[in-house]
Amino acid sequence: QVQLVESGGGLVQSGESLRLECLVAGNIFNTATLAWYRQPPGKQRELVASIDSADSTNYAPSVNGRFTIARDSRKWTVSLQMNSLKPEDTAVYYCNMGAFVYGSPREFWGRGTQVTVAS
Repeated sequence: QVQLVESGGGLVQSGESLRLECLVAGNIFNTATLAWYRQPPGKQRELVASIDSADSTNYAPSVNGRFTIARDSRKWTVSLQMNSLKPEDTAVYYCNMGAFVYGSPREFWGRGTQVTVAS
């Protein structure tokens, strides 16, 4: 069974930093694509950053240069370092994993962690 558990959210001031971490419980970590999504209040969920099994990364234009995604295959975690936070970064952040399970593509989600950036 695969479980994703996020941690590290909170309330910060504009310009400050936060680091989110997601623990992936399961044995498909090394072949999975991992990602962080966010859902601002009243808006749709959007991709923030992703990292594949070859450590290739992709970022939304709004966070490029400020956020860094990384994976640690020893700890089975994926992190999101968020610097120079802005009020518009306020959202619930979700950890996501895409992988093939018994030959079929599957997607898994964490429950989310709230990030609030005060101006």
